[in-house]
Amino acid sequence: MAKRIKIGLLEPKFYEMLSAIDKHIAESELNPAQIDLLKIRASQINGCAYCIQSHTKDARARGETEKRIYALDAWEESPYFTDEERALLALTEEVTLIHNKRVSDETYDRVLAVFGEKRTANLIMAIISINAWNRIGIATRMTPV
Repeated sequence: MAKRIKIGLLEPKFYEMLSAIDKHIAESELNPAQIDLLKIRASQINGCAYCIQSHTKDARARGETEKRIYALDAWEESPYFTDEERALLALTEEVTLIHNKRVSDETYDRVLAVFGEKRTANLIMAIISINAWNRIGIATRMTPV
């Protein structure tokens, strides 16, 4: 395997900027447990082992159950998620896989109805942020510890 760079060491400003987005999201009205779910789900879709491990650890520390973490990959068929969580997971999938079909009006309208404008803006930015982190982790082959 070719040696990969460590962006955080070479260009810490990039990490600082992404971390500032995450800090703003953490201070928003969004539920931290829901943010954990979207981070794990986006990381599963993108195949970022580092982020999956990191965010499942965070979710467990906040009290998330193993049952729900394991079911996250099949959330549409699982009885363990609320309607609000289903809306944010649908948005997470559509933003993460934006090249497939974009964000549908149905999903967008549902999220807006459940979360309102400001929280929807924060959700979209949270999804964009974790997708950026996933791409860093995958491109530089960050390994779980």
